[in-house]
Amino acid sequence: MRRIYWNPSAAALLLCLCLGVPPSAATCPSCCLCASDIISCSGRNLSTLPSDLPGYATRLDLSHNALTVLPVDWISRPFDRLATLILSRNSISRIEEDAFTVTPHLLHLDLSSNRLTTLNTSIFAGLEELKELLLFGNQIVHVNSGAFSGLYSLQRLYLSGNRLTAFPLGLYWEPGGPRNLTFLDLSNNGLSEVPVQILLSLTRHGGIYLQENPLVCDCASLALLEYWTWKQYRPLVDFRDEYPCRDGSGPVSECSQEAVSDMPLEAQTYQVEPGKGLRVPCPGLSSQGQEAVYWVTPGAVVNSSTNDSSAHLIVSPNGTLEIQGALIEDSGTYGCVAARGRRYDPNESLEVNVVVGNLSTSSASGSGRGAGGAEHFNTAFTTLASCVISIILVLLYLYLTPCRCRENRAGGSRGCGGRAFTLCSDPREVESGQRRSNGKRVAFLEPQAEDCDIGGPKSPAMNLGHVTTEGILKNGSRTVGQILTDTAQIA
Repeated sequence: MRRIYWNPSAAALLLCLCLGVPPSAATCPSCCLCASDIISCSGRNLSTLPSDLPGYATRLDLSHNALTVLPVDWISRPFDRLATLILSRNSISRIEEDAFTVTPHLLHLDLSSNRLTTLNTSIFAGLEELKELLLFGNQIVHVNSGAFSGLYSLQRLYLSGNRLTAFPLGLYWEPGGPRNLTFLDLSNNGLSEVPVQILLSLTRHGGIYLQENPLVCDCASLALLEYWTWKQYRPLVDFRDEYPCRDGSGPVSECSQEAVSDMPLEAQTYQVEPGKGLRVPCPGLSSQGQEAVYWVTPGAVVNSSTNDSSAHLIVSPNGTLEIQGALIEDSGTYGCVAARGRRYDPNESLEVNVVVGNLSTSSASGSGRGAGGAEHFNTAFTTLASCVISIILVLLYLYLTPCRCRENRAGGSRGCGGRAFTLCSDPREVESGQRRSNGKRVAFLEPQAEDCDIGGPKSPAMNLGHVTTEGILKNGSRTVGQILTDTAQIA
């Protein structure tokens, strides 16, 4: 008989091959700590990365080291499972192009607190699944065109604590850039001006943080901050004391405060037929107008300084919005953004409603989504009430209909095939013909052994004239006030 010997080395090799992990990749570098799929080489003063990093990691921490450059071949094999890469607290000043193509499924990249000064084109190529990018605490001065190309899935971007002097518009307008960016932190940079018109269109889709920037407090900036305050825009509300033009201060005289009305700002609705023109005045502004007035429309943001006489929407110098050839899709809420230099009451409104077409039809279609819950509630309540009433009527029919049975030879009544009860006063009062409106009792008649002659004519078992029905759902409460005069009404 042949003996089979157990070889631990062969077993380990077989296990590694079954798991799809090469034997060399299963070893942990001496300068790192490995726990399951997490590898930490943090705080080891590394100037170069180990060449034998395990490729099975989903989280790799290389923070707090002395790395200065991230070359293309910074790892020897692709990290197909890596989801989080932490390179913060190093001295990285240069990242070579296509350096991240070896991590195609990366979701979280932390490059904060390094020495990056410029974001070159295609620096993040290959990170199509990346959702969060941390670049705060660097020395970034310039963002080249196409730096964020390929970051289709990026949702959160942290650029605070750098030296940017221009708003990185390429994030939103360049082809191949992020499509779902909902969080952008540009705080504590060197921004003196911001594109107000573009910010008004962007802030409807996400949060943009601009606190601790040396913004010039001009009419446009003042109008933006006032509008954000009225809207309770979270990035502004949370850091209100770190923005300029706060507490109503600013170039009030330059913004033509005399053109601002002190009347309360009330929500208004304007109606126009399709194809017709409409003029909508800016709430709170007099006919004199002012320098910077923006209108946030359902489709775009328009301003008097960028008007085209042939355009569909025009803002006149006094702040009035002109809609030429109104379309059905022009219906919606319009907000007027202007520097009014005043605090707004919570009940005031800087917006107006525009209805193109029939007001009742548009209101019904526009309020259908908001009133849908109330309509469903009314329908459900009506159905429930109908069911309750039906149950009550069935109970009244079953229990208030007397059983009229034939009398036997001895003068007694024969049994019925079902249970019934009769509302009456004391039996002696029935015999004597006396009736009283109080002291009514309910008598239950159990079924007898004999059957009723169902096909025979009905005859009253006792006189029920002028008997008022008592509530059967509430003890002692009278729910039906009708006086029954004959047995036909009971049935």
